Amino acid sequence: MSFRSAGFRPTVLGSALALVLALSASAVMAQDAKPETATPAAVSTAATPAGAATAAAPAPAATAAAAKPGDATAGQAKAAVCGACHGMDGNSTNAQFPKLAGQSEQYIVRQLTSFKAAKRQNPIMMGMAAPLSEQDMHDLGAYFASKTALPGVADQALVERGQTLFRQGDAARGIPACMACHSIDGRGNPGAMYPQLASQHAQYIEATLKAWHDGTTWGDDAHAQVMPAIAKQLSADDIAALASYIEGLHGTDSQPASAP
Repeated sequence: MSFRSAGFRPTVLGSALALVLALSASAVMAQDAKPETATPAAVSTAATPAGAATAAAPAPAATAAAAKPGDATAGQAKAAVCGACHGMDGNSTNAQFPKLAGQSEQYIVRQLTSFKAAKRQNPIMMGMAAPLSEQDMHDLGAYFASKTALPGVADQALVERGQTLFRQGDAARGIPACMACHSIDGRGNPGAMYPQLASQHAQYIEATLKAWHDGTTWGDDAHAQVMPAIAKQLSADDIAALASYIEGLHGTDSQPASAP
């Protein structure tokens, strides 16, 4: 059997061309049907109904848990190392170290934070504060706030002058009354983070006021600038009288204790 070449070629070529076109069309259809490779963000956006993308997106993970109010029981264990200088109950026996007993949690947290950030300079305390978490600070603050400061004794010769400055200030010299911030009984104002002063060692108060007078600050914010500005107006005699009066200050209605 033989085929006529002239009649075979058109038939074969026509069939082949039809097949090629069919295959090409299938390939194009398949390509159109195949989803494009997308980034995860694009896939997520495409899969999320319009207007619901924000609501459906997962919330970012918190970088750190917020500190809870201090736990005095937890703070007691953490305060063991503090006892060497400040006393186990916050009543230091060495007058160069401040009493922490009865001090507010907020104020203690503020000072530890300042030490850790090196805004308040003290080589020992900066080292102690460095490893503390915010929760540690709150726990320590709660523990010492739960304690009571032991009463001190004022020098009777300095009481009158100290009391006048503490309660009235000296308007002529731009010195406000201490009780305006620290309260009449020296218990402070926790909300404003003004510390308790009552019964604090006179030696510590005097050293601190002198340091502020000479330009030391405990930070760079407005709160930290208050006492240095006031201390600059105080004379050495003012500072001694105030420090003694504060150590003997115990309560609103009671006179400060005085040496016989």
